[in-house]
Amino acid sequence: MTMSASWYLRRLSRMGPQEVAGRVGDAVRRRRWRSAVPDGPSVAGARFTVVLPAGTAAAVPPDAAKRLLAEADRLMCGHAEFFGVVRDDLVDPDWWYDPKTGRRAPWGYAFDVPYRDEEAVGDIKQIWELSRHQYLTVLAAAYAITGDERYAERVAAHLRSWWAANPPLRGVHWISGIELGIRLLSWVWIRRLLDGWPGAAGLFEENPVALHQIWHHQRWLAAFPSRGSSANNHVIAEAAGQFAAACAFDWFPASARWRADALRSLDRHLRGNTFRSGLNRELATEYHGLVLELGLAALAEADAAGVPVPATVRLVLLRMTDALAAVVDSRLRPPRQGDADDGHGLVVDGAGTDRWGSLLATGDAVFGRLGWWPEVTGTDVRTPLLAALIEPTELSVTRPASRPGHFADAGLTLLRGQGRTGEIWCRCDGGPHGFLSIAAHAHADALSVEVRHDGVDVLADPGTYCYHGQPEWRQYFRSTLGHNTLQLDGADQSVSGGPFLWTRHATSRVLAADTSGASGGGTAHWCAEHDGYRPSVHRRRVELTTVRGELRVLDEVRTSHRAAVHLAFHLGPAITADLTGNRAVLTWSRDGEERSAELDLPGELNWRAHRGETGPSPTSSGRAYPVLGWYSAGFGRKEPATTLVGTGFADGVAGFTTVLRFRG
Repeated sequence: MTMSASWYLRRLSRMGPQEVAGRVGDAVRRRRWRSAVPDGPSVAGARFTVVLPAGTAAAVPPDAAKRLLAEADRLMCGHAEFFGVVRDDLVDPDWWYDPKTGRRAPWGYAFDVPYRDEEAVGDIKQIWELSRHQYLTVLAAAYAITGDERYAERVAAHLRSWWAANPPLRGVHWISGIELGIRLLSWVWIRRLLDGWPGAAGLFEENPVALHQIWHHQRWLAAFPSRGSSANNHVIAEAAGQFAAACAFDWFPASARWRADALRSLDRHLRGNTFRSGLNRELATEYHGLVLELGLAALAEADAAGVPVPATVRLVLLRMTDALAAVVDSRLRPPRQGDADDGHGLVVDGAGTDRWGSLLATGDAVFGRLGWWPEVTGTDVRTPLLAALIEPTELSVTRPASRPGHFADAGLTLLRGQGRTGEIWCRCDGGPHGFLSIAAHAHADALSVEVRHDGVDVLADPGTYCYHGQPEWRQYFRSTLGHNTLQLDGADQSVSGGPFLWTRHATSRVLAADTSGASGGGTAHWCAEHDGYRPSVHRRRVELTTVRGELRVLDEVRTSHRAAVHLAFHLGPAITADLTGNRAVLTWSRDGEERSAELDLPGELNWRAHRGETGPSPTSSGRAYPVLGWYSAGFGRKEPATTLVGTGFADGVAGFTTVLRFRG
């Protein structure tokens, strides 16, 4: 049995009967679709009417426009970077080429392409990313702001090239629904931003090839929705793209049905994917951003087309925005939790635009900011475009009167306060392992902490780095040892069954949380435990006293046997550590100012520093780590960083105390 087959069987075991039946139906439909590709309905008299109000482009702030045009000019020269890989071939791109491996995806019926096999296909995310056509929305936005037809002509040339190279159901770009959904959303905005260019209608509504592609994309999404254990951010992207296209490209006999079905799906899954507190249930912050972007873009299409949406759609997006405002640090950086693949819903901005500040700016324009929200000083292009379409609505809902610090349903707690030299920000994880039965984007990070000082990662969440093709790296970045928590007997707290599958989930529960003390000069604290090492129990208490600049972490292990303990603390890439015995002196620089801290580690353990290791590195306990000491700032990128690992044993009840003191 092949590895992919065994993985699929394990995943089937996590599905309910309804999902299994749905997937069987999908398999039958795929076999039937192989034999014939219909031409689609004939369309006559199609018009594009959901344009931007006059003056919208002129309202874009000058510095945001400058960044956008700089990015557009780089693209016009053929330069771009995706997931750390620089490309210089985008004047006339090869849509099936992976520049990372040099491989080219095979041609054939879409559902026969082994897209998870990097040896056969290449890095699928490198291939897919370009064909989301979000770089074309940047070029289209540059046309909308400048009126320079060079941008529009390049967009038109690339769309015609893509449509010719990727006929329906042929090749890698017809495999995954999230790709089709985001691509449709890009096409809607390309048509909108090119309005006024003489060739816009000839590129879209008067072009039989474009009509054929748009119809087949929507037919595909209607036939193969993500379901059951896969109904995470993917289904949001599918519904948002389907809904946007059915609103803006309302040209087909099935458009009304597609629109109604997509709106029902979007409403249901936005609610299902979001805790009542507003945090995304995947507990992966980057996907919180992706879902919020997709939801706001879909809302803009509804209001632009005059399509009523359920009040719950706006309510969920409001709660998500308030939750984002609550969890960011002083530099508007949210937690680094769970998987992150740098996915975006709608891109019309240049490099250097702050994603999270942009989302908060849009939230301010659509819902209104609360008094405790952090200030957003940066500018962006997307906010004025979305705000021009979305109708501000007063919602009958009580919003938080002060900044929340404890999200009980998500198990996320923030201990924060202003220290002597900057904000001390600490995220404590006591929530569910992940979302749905497979918890696809979860990490084995129960009771982990993430600590920043004035926005700098001190005790860092290492990130994600990769999905496919490099199993040892995928395993490390989602492992227990890869997080700031405690490992027993060399095992992860939750059991992995594949790169996007967990067969057993650790259950955490928060025992106490008081987030108010730190800001008032006292002590804030949090305490939680999990059962991932059953029958052994790991309990952790964290205390923050900002007036002293001190964070105290107390780990308690209760076990019936002599258990091997590994306690890891991952430092951010900017941190230099001088480890002597069980004390580490940490130093770094922030805006040209030298900062420092002392980390007193449990003396019951033997401590070693690891940095950028890729081969077996024996510790004092004899255990070897194949990969250790890495930080991933974004998908496809990694850099060495120091990880401090303490090794020892626990027998019966054992306690380990760690103290981090920030110097004045």
